[in-house]
Amino acid sequence: MKKPEIREVNIIRYIQPFREGGSLPGLVDADDGFSYVIKFRGAGQGKKALVAEFIGGELARFLGLRVPEMVYACLDEGFGRTEPDEEIQDLLKFSVGKNLGVSFLNGAITFDANADQISAEEASKIVWLDALLMNVDRTVKNTNMLVWHQELWLIDHGAALYFHHSWDNWEDHIEKPFVQIKDHVLLNYASEVDQVDANYTSLFTRENIQPILDAIPDEWLIDEVRGLSADDVREVYVEFLTRRAAASAVFVNQIQHAR
Repeated sequence: MKKPEIREVNIIRYIQPFREGGSLPGLVDADDGFSYVIKFRGAGQGKKALVAEFIGGELARFLGLRVPEMVYACLDEGFGRTEPDEEIQDLLKFSVGKNLGVSFLNGAITFDANADQISAEEASKIVWLDALLMNVDRTVKNTNMLVWHQELWLIDHGAALYFHHSWDNWEDHIEKPFVQIKDHVLLNYASEVDQVDANYTSLFTRENIQPILDAIPDEWLIDEVRGLSADDVREVYVEFLTRRAAASAVFVNQIQHAR
């Protein structure tokens, strides 16, 4: 896999917050003429949510799933000074620098498993990947999937890879069952998980995963508290993803049991 080519844009106008999101993402206009949903580095889960979003989105693309374009969205110092909402003003103040922008799919509607169609292959890819990434946020209550131009698009992987909120025991999660898969909105449609596992597990190699980590800005990865450099942290993600994919039988069996 080649290193993803991520464009960089500058935020020029803050339009509105999406208050249903726990991290208070916002809709903005950028200097390239397009609108983006921004995951702010100064939000509750901080830069780790941006990293999870980026990794989840790029790995979904790797499986041939649709993900809106992601960009580095730069926020200038002093941008939020005229913002009347104090909570949002603080969020913008702590988010100066590179944030993660996701293309705004204007007119998209939330995926409804009871009304919208999805193939067994696509559902199986999504369930398999969410089990690999330990993504807790793809439930009936919050599908994090949109239908746009009659196609399914995945959004919001920020709750995935939750092991990174406590680096000290990250290896314990590699072969850990993912019990939350029982609540996955697409579980009943994922009848081809075994085939997806057979087709893709061997592709989750260091050579294919490292370029994704290399594309993540150092400033999102450095852990000053634990004295970890950006490359130290990249190595943990690569090790986790390659070794968890190699141990996929753990979560594939769990998916089949839950179904």
